[in-house]
Amino acid sequence: MSQLTYKLPQALASSTEKTLADWQSGNKVKRLWERDASLWTGTDEADWLGWLDIVTEQVAHFNELHRLAQEAKAGGFSDILLLGMGGSSLCPEVLAKTYGHIAGFPQLRVLDSTDPAEVKERERSVDLAKTLFVVSSKSGTTLEPNIFKQYFFERVKQTIGADKAGSRFIAVTDPGSKMQLVAEADHFLHIFDGRPSIGGRYSALSNFGMVPAALMGLDVAKFLDRTQQMVEACGPQAAPQQNPGVLLGCILGTAARDGRDKVTIIASPGISDLGAWLEQLLAESTGKQGHGIIPVDREALAAPEVYGSDRVFAYVRLDSAPDSSQDEKVATLERAGQPVIRISVRDIYDLGQEFFRWEIATAVAGSVIGINAFNQPDVEASKNVTRALTSEYEKNGSLPAEKPVLEDGSVQLFTDVKNADALAKAAGSNKSLVGYLRAHFNRLGAGDYFALLAYIEMNDEHEAQLQQMRLLVRDKKRVATCLGFGPRFLHSTGQAYKGGPNSGVFLQVTCEDAADLPVPGQKYTFGVVKAAQARGDFQVLVERGRRALRVHLRGDLKSGLGKLQSAFREALA
Repeated sequence: MSQLTYKLPQALASSTEKTLADWQSGNKVKRLWERDASLWTGTDEADWLGWLDIVTEQVAHFNELHRLAQEAKAGGFSDILLLGMGGSSLCPEVLAKTYGHIAGFPQLRVLDSTDPAEVKERERSVDLAKTLFVVSSKSGTTLEPNIFKQYFFERVKQTIGADKAGSRFIAVTDPGSKMQLVAEADHFLHIFDGRPSIGGRYSALSNFGMVPAALMGLDVAKFLDRTQQMVEACGPQAAPQQNPGVLLGCILGTAARDGRDKVTIIASPGISDLGAWLEQLLAESTGKQGHGIIPVDREALAAPEVYGSDRVFAYVRLDSAPDSSQDEKVATLERAGQPVIRISVRDIYDLGQEFFRWEIATAVAGSVIGINAFNQPDVEASKNVTRALTSEYEKNGSLPAEKPVLEDGSVQLFTDVKNADALAKAAGSNKSLVGYLRAHFNRLGAGDYFALLAYIEMNDEHEAQLQQMRLLVRDKKRVATCLGFGPRFLHSTGQAYKGGPNSGVFLQVTCEDAADLPVPGQKYTFGVVKAAQARGDFQVLVERGRRALRVHLRGDLKSGLGKLQSAFREALA
């Protein structure tokens, strides 16, 4: 089983020991398994703990998953395209990237973006006549999976005929949801139930993760057997100090409570996508009521002097394929006195153990911090604004007009009145893109973090450019940095950005779409939805008093990103 060790500064070590002693004396591990809501806020937490026994349930129903795997293998499918968002898509993405294409089975791909270029890229990457689509939506009302389904169902009808289209679709959704009704009406091949007592981000080991796992040819029996070992180790009989999930949660929760509220995730290359799943679990669960853990993923490691005293480093090391450079850099951080948690994962079939360990840890950290670890109030706020904007487009054929605070050639800057006044005053006589960026970056102080929120196509080229920008800020300002692609981060870190500690400085990046795609049955397009989501995101950020600025790139996106990167360099020089 994967092992956890840690080395903490003396003050944090002492605080953590007190937290562990409190969990021991308060019999809190047993109370967790008994679903005692008073461990958190005493509201509805007991209704959201179905994930505690889902592995045992999946083992009992393994034959159903095995039959599905054989059906996928024999069906002549080249690809599986999972259409989902947040908790419905992040675990399948981790599986697809970690295990790759398994011989004899269709290849698993994931779509979780409304960016029209990204939707079109996924369409081009598969043979529509030989693809099995998995529409994954817990509530059945989430905007993105619904419009993905509308688009691809129409494309499949055009390709193989309306009478056969339903046979290429599977739904994973909670019983009685709107998606179940749609799936029944359109004669989907299968409908797999979610568990109403499991929230999306805790659903990796339920059908939302295990149905795609079986379809792609994962040895699900082996995966679940390994995971069951962690479930037992985290059980009610294990003392907090020896409980792999509770121990991790006590460290993370105590650190956040004591001011180390950024968790830098370091994962071996072979399991690097685990960080994207951990981002949602940690941020959406703990980031609320002004508290929370800010996960920092995919931020390249630097020398110790770059970091302040607001971080914990979690190193998830794949023992079967380690990275010696990572080993060396983590050891250097440890010697410099930074808190380092090390988790040794034997091989990729131990990934399920980490899903469960971190679910326990996140629930425990929420208890230590003193919040409900299972709701997401600020995600709902952003969805409501997006819904209002798309409804307005349906009525009027356009989104509300906006006025930029600055136009600098192909770049426009937008923000609310309060941020605009503060930035204009700080920029002084230099009312340019560089001047405004410099003023915005100068708002960063000790203990703050910078988040780059990009509503553009998520691909390797764009990611590389944005990574360079975030590291420029990290190295100059000595603060933690985050990078998220919209709209997917709205269902992930977006909760903590809006509901967590007011220590974020946000730069949203939007663009003109070179080409757009219609949503069948609607007036709005994918581009309009993405624009509404970006505006909804930004509106809620500023309503929460966040320091936020939006950069809109017009014309060619590649040259726009190049101009923005140059402006970053100059503003930070």
